[in-house]
Amino acid sequence: MSELGTSEPATGEPATSGLVVVRPGPLTTVQDLGRRGVAHLGVPRAGALDEPALRAANRLVGNEPGAAGLETTLGGVALRAVGTVVVAVTGAPAPVRVAGRAAAWGAPVVVPDGAVVEVGAATDGVRGYLAVAGGIAVPPVLGSRSTDLLSGLGPAPLRAGDRLPVGTPPPPRDRPELVPLPAPPAELVLRLRLGPRADWFTADAVGRLGRDGYRVSSTSNRVGLRTEGPAVARAREGELPSEGMVLGAVQIPPDGQPVVFLADHPTTGGYPVIGVVPAADLAAAAQARPGTPVRFAPLRER
Repeated sequence: MSELGTSEPATGEPATSGLVVVRPGPLTTVQDLGRRGVAHLGVPRAGALDEPALRAANRLVGNEPGAAGLETTLGGVALRAVGTVVVAVTGAPAPVRVAGRAAAWGAPVVVPDGAVVEVGAATDGVRGYLAVAGGIAVPPVLGSRSTDLLSGLGPAPLRAGDRLPVGTPPPPRDRPELVPLPAPPAELVLRLRLGPRADWFTADAVGRLGRDGYRVSSTSNRVGLRTEGPAVARAREGELPSEGMVLGAVQIPPDGQPVVFLADHPTTGGYPVIGVVPAADLAAAAQARPGTPVRFAPLRER
């Protein structure tokens, strides 16, 4: 059994509860709200792709919004409790079982010492979030406990046998029985603030971007949502010197297929950025399955 890390919670008391990974799923990582303010060091933000879903899960178990939880991808996860813990699962809808019995999704659930909590394959959407009262207490790196798949910072993706320490649960307080969240999108509509390099593309191409249909590519990941559809035609040749990239930047590589940068995106890049998707739209992008229709909606400046 490997130990992902030990950490002392805010009270200074050692973490005694934990979760042992029985089944890690296709890709399960530790995520909080990410590394803010370190892009100048070349460090991506990382963090939960669907922030509202992680915040909701934390609220259900009484944690602060930024407590670290687990982000699953399509296939779920199974964990054995060390000590009695309280968990909540949000994000992509999925069956939840505790000790072999059906349990609630989107609500606080008690997992007794030694019992296994299983999150099944997502029935819709892509990414699920499991919060545990006290938070996942792996050591922070540059102010965050998040796994960053691009830079390799933070804990590695979960493997069978890993033990995750859990911090001291928060004091008892009123917790909501339900936190409403939107359903995964049947069509992904992404608003687009044009620039800074929209002038690298023909006026017709920029206009068509708001009319043409795209689909989510199966090559999408935590770095970027890749799309498939009509190529965006350039007005000039050559490449830019590397320049800073931001969350939600829509980069157009040589094949002309738009890529929307997500939480693990590089901090610099050389392909021109035709526009930027507002952060509020990116939670839906995190839940869009391959093949989901995508429509860009350019915003007109007043």
